[in-house]
Amino acid sequence: MLSEATAQSVQALLDNVWILIAAALVILMQAGFALVEAGLTRGKNVANIFMKNLMDFCIGSAVFFAVGYAIAFGGKMSGVGGYIGGDGWFLAGDGIFTYGTLDKFVFFTFQAAFAATAATIVSGAMAERTKFKSYVIFSAVISAVIYPVVVRWQWGGGWLFQLDTPFHDFAGSSLVHMTGGIAAAVGAFLLGPRLGRYGADGRARAIPGHSIPFAILGSFILLVGWYGFNAGSWLAAGTEIGGIAVNTTLAGSMGAIAAMIVTWVRSGKPDVAMAGNGLLAGLVGVTAGAWVVNGLGAIVIGTCAGILVVFAVTFFDKVRIDDPVGAVSVHGVCGAFGTLAVGLFSSIEVDGVIKKGLFYGGGTDQLVSQLIGVAAIAAFVLVASFILFSVLKATVGLRVSEQEEIEGLDVHEHGFAGYNSAD
Repeated sequence: MLSEATAQSVQALLDNVWILIAAALVILMQAGFALVEAGLTRGKNVANIFMKNLMDFCIGSAVFFAVGYAIAFGGKMSGVGGYIGGDGWFLAGDGIFTYGTLDKFVFFTFQAAFAATAATIVSGAMAERTKFKSYVIFSAVISAVIYPVVVRWQWGGGWLFQLDTPFHDFAGSSLVHMTGGIAAAVGAFLLGPRLGRYGADGRARAIPGHSIPFAILGSFILLVGWYGFNAGSWLAAGTEIGGIAVNTTLAGSMGAIAAMIVTWVRSGKPDVAMAGNGLLAGLVGVTAGAWVVNGLGAIVIGTCAGILVVFAVTFFDKVRIDDPVGAVSVHGVCGAFGTLAVGLFSSIEVDGVIKKGLFYGGGTDQLVSQLIGVAAIAAFVLVASFILFSVLKATVGLRVSEQEEIEGLDVHEHGFAGYNSAD
């Protein structure tokens, strides 16, 4: 029989191995995002899209290491599972924040993967007409400053965590996904729609993506990565991760089914791309409450998110915000919904962490905190993104020329086509 010290050592090892695996799964999501975005846009921009997603991770990791981590978790703090004693710039200092048994380098790798995810959400909404250099600057700033600020507010023990009833976002429906979705909406608005997207009567014209197989394969890769995203957010190899994984499965599945049914009823045909977005919408929706809702709650959240994303895409088309992949709807709208849903469907209560939701006899305390958090995060990200994109638009410029947009960003921005025909 293992001694207590040996058992603790084994548990610590398991915790670190699991979270490093979870980090790798979240990093794999970059490939999923790249495939979804490339598949739902035109082949003349495919290299540009993959380049942006590559740089989201590479630049995001570097700047998060340099400054972002310190903003999110620096200073001194106790009461959230760890203790910060150092500033954390460049991951330096003996007292760098960690969680439970996790090594600081493992914890950083997991958190850096999340930072890159928030940045890459924006890429899809701004696809096919954004200057690469402007996008790179944006990607660096959101990973270095904008995202870390909202993380600090809750995961870093800040004011949202310190509310009388703490705001609860388990794995990032609002902190990650809504942050990316709001920034995406601002960027798409300031860029304007793609050439030919809207007719003289204001109606949206379809610009078909070049590869539905890419889009659905990307959705499957994102689903796989989401088990690291949600179950990894337990930050330990505990028995709780099984229930979190089940909730993730149920919500994503019901989101896809609901989106398929809605499009089938509305148009007479089940839309393949929208079913993929429904899968992602369900996953985004349950991310905030993946630990605190039960299976029925996950089913309801996923179903509602799958329905909501279809109508959100239609709405943004009507207000002429051209979002080629539905990123604003999937991540922004469903991220906000999923965060609010915690205040309705939370089925557990832990002092100082979470209260039961309205539908489980907990009253409105948790729902009010969720409303405060969603409003504050949305307002901050909207203002910060608007300032950043406006500065970029006035200096280096946001949008490529009309000729470059027509001929494709691959050749004009990167010097070669993503697809080369055989001689």
